[in-house]
Order: sequence, then structure tokens, then C-alpha cells
Amino acid sequence: HEGQRLMVQVAKDPIGTKGARLTTTISLAGRKLVYLPNDSHIGVSQRIEDAALREELRTLATTVRQKDEKGGYIVRTCAEEGATEQEFLSDMAYLARLWDGIRHRAQEVKKPTLLYQDLTLAQRTLRDMVHEGTAVIEVDDEAEYEALLEFAKHFVPAAVDKLHHYEGERPLFEQYDIDEEIELALGRRVELKSGGYLVFDQTEAMSTIDVNTGAYVGKRDFSDTVFKTNLEAAQVIARQLRLRNLGGIIIVDFIDMAKDEHREAVLSELRRAVSLDRTKMTVSGFNELGLVAMTRKRTRESLAHTLCETCPVCGGRGEIKTARTVCYDILREITRLAKLYKEMKEFRILASQTVIDLLLEEESQALELLQQAIERPILLEVESVYTQEQWDVIIA
Repeated sequence: HEGQRLMVQVAKDPIGTKGARLTTTISLAGRKLVYLPNDSHIGVSQRIEDAALREELRTLATTVRQKDEKGGYIVRTCAEEGATEQEFLSDMAYLARLWDGIRHRAQEVKKPTLLYQDLTLAQRTLRDMVHEGTAVIEVDDEAEYEALLEFAKHFVPAAVDKLHHYEGERPLFEQYDIDEEIELALGRRVELKSGGYLVFDQTEAMSTIDVNTGAYVGKRDFSDTVFKTNLEAAQVIARQLRLRNLGGIIIVDFIDMAKDEHREAVLSELRRAVSLDRTKMTVSGFNELGLVAMTRKRTRESLAHTLCETCPVCGGRGEIKTARTVCYDILREITRLAKLYKEMKEFRILASQTVIDLLLEEESQALELLQQAIERPILLEVESVYTQEQWDVIIA
């Protein structure tokens, strides 16, 4: 009710024009468990599909939980790789301390304030992504390295020996080609090893991916070329979705395949590849138009929206009007103004150098005909700070 004090959690960050989504169902993530302080439910991540393992993990969490404990837990996907009773106990103790601290702060504050913020990106990476197959974790900042080492000692002991302070001469991102991967993930076109390529387009409503053969023609018939390109595209698409953090509705336009077995193989490969994604995804089959529709849970902005901003020239359209189109816009505006303000003696056009040059050269005849029609002079002036689409008509 109005005036009631509520503790809420941001379940989804603001994305585009949509505001943040809030919930009163608090959940706190640990290494193997998610704590639900206001719910007694014991659940298991839906991404763990093995029924026997799901029941085993649920039983373990139920057994370990203290009898007088009020909260519930959800077993995280990473517990699928093997979770012990001690790991569950450690997680529960940590999450209980964390919740006690949040409740204590909530009772002390008198106005809306931030009670708790999730771990840093580096700490979340250490908590969620380090596993037995992780060889080394390179950190190039000494202060960050020390902080992560301290964090790992308490919450991720298996990562302590894998942490390494990088002191090489080359920047860390350059050493491992991370900058190159970021540039690739921000680009619209992604090349395939076979010679084909993908085209990514991201809009407010959905993202589309177009698969093309490019220069690749193959050594056998064209259907094999298409099949091989689509198979490779399925693998690259799954990786690019993770790198770009694309979410919502995703439409993939594979190259048309005549054989049903080829379509099934490509769809199977796509599902296998996206199954490695930690974010929930669903993949439909080919529809009557030969398109594959997917959904990927969207909780944060995409990489492009995080690292880039809308182009000030085109306003995000990706295109601008040609100089000739702008010239005609200006001439039509002068025609309109001349009818409205018959007492005005002259018109002055302020526009970019490109537009003014076109009016003086190729469109000079149209400009002269307009001057004769309105019986008033039209003056031209270059405005250096204007983009090609910007212009003004000043009447005097």
C-alpha cells in the first residue's frame, strides 16, 4: 500500500527504453546455491536435465539445510559438475551471513538506499566460471589480484592456486587477442573459415542473423557447400550470441537447404552449440520460410549497447540522406516559406559543405528556377559544424 516500506531487488537492468524490473522475491547467489530468504522451497536449476541427478542434489540440499532455517535454496547449474556436502554448508553459512547483514542495514536506514550490490565482474567470474578445466586466471592489476586472492581464499578455494599476477610487457588484452575479439563482436559482419560470412543486425524488437556462402563454392556440388557453411555458421552463431550478449527474439536465416537430413543436422548442431550457453535459450525448428527462431533470456544490455552509443550523425539508423535528397528538402522548404511570407526579401540556406557544393554545381539550375519562381534571391552559406542532414533556411 502507499507509504509502505519494501525491500526490493533489481531482477533485470534497464534495457533500451525499458526501465529496471523490480521484485520483492529476494534471491542471493552463492557458489553452488541461490538463497531464497522468504521462501522455503528447495529447487534445482532447470538446466540440469538428468532426473536422477536432480533428485540427488535436491535431497542433499534438503539434508544439509538446518531444521530451524526458514529460507529455501535453488541448486545452481554449476553443481552438476559435482557438489559436496561441505560446499553446500559453506555456501549456506556465507549466504546466511550476507542476508543478516542486509536485514540489519534495512532496519537502520530511514530513506530509500542501496542495501547490497552484487559482486564485481571479476569476483562473479571467479565464483561462477572457474572449474576443474580452468588452467590459469591472469590478472594484470596488482590491487585487483590481491582482492581476488582474498576473495578466493574464503569462497573459491579451488581458484587460489590458479590465480596469477600478469606482469608481461604486452597488455593482457593484446597478449590474448581480446581486443581483436571485442572488435569482431562489435562488427556487423563475421567471417567464417570456409569463406562464408554472417551478418548481424540488432533492433529494439529482435536480432537477425543472415548466413551467406560468400566466396566459398566448395569442391563438390552446391548443396554440400551450403550444408558445410550452415554447419560452421551454427557453431559461430552460438559463440557470437554469448560474446555479444544478444537477448530476446533472435531470427537466423540459414542458406536454403534442399535435403531434410541437412536441415536436421544443422538444427541439431545449433542446439548442441547453444547448450553451452549459461543463459537460458530455446530454439525452434525451421519454419515454412526456412527461418529458425530462438529466444535468449535478456537481463543486461548487449555488448554493443554497453560499449557503444548512438551515432550522432544518423541517429542509430545506420544510414543518412544523400546530399541530393537534402537539397530537394531545402528547395521544397523554401517554396513553402515563400508562399507563407510574401513580404520577405531574401532566403539564406545554411548547410554542410557537401550540400552547398551540390547546390552550386549539379543543382544550380534547379536553384535558379526556384529564384525566378519566387522572385527573391537565395543566398548560400556553409556551416562547418553541420552534418550532411542538418540545414536551416533563414528568412529576412
